[in-house]
Amino acid sequence: SCSYQRFVNCYRCFYKLQPQLTKSIYDQFISQLQTSIKEEIQEVKNEGNLERLFSSLDKIVEEAKGREEPAWRPSGIPEQDFRSTVVPYLLKHRSHLRRVLREKEEENRKVAESVLMGRDRIAELQQLIQTRQQAWQ
Repeated sequence: SCSYQRFVNCYRCFYKLQPQLTKSIYDQFISQLQTSIKEEIQEVKNEGNLERLFSSLDKIVEEAKGREEPAWRPSGIPEQDFRSTVVPYLLKHRSHLRRVLREKEEENRKVAESVLMGRDRIAELQQLIQTRQQAWQ
């Protein structure tokens, strides 16, 4: 195999002296490396409680089987994924802000009418005061 050839190239002098022993060392090295990797993976699973996480993931997948609408999946294009998530929120927020703006504009219109009516009333009272003042003089 290719990895064995690289191993032989690294230990060429030793291989020339004892090729069978080199093969045996290589096999032991690979075996121990595989065992070590498997142990590391198991240790990571145990430390991170990955078995529980994997089972909860399996449970989510099982629950989703009955859904008719497809689950969200990333497209691989960050801009598109971001847009698909954020745009609905922003549209909802925009409609809320428009509704609040309409309410405030209506409130301001009523206040402006009230101010104009107050000014008209003040002008009427001033006219009445002037009329009575002139009548009194």
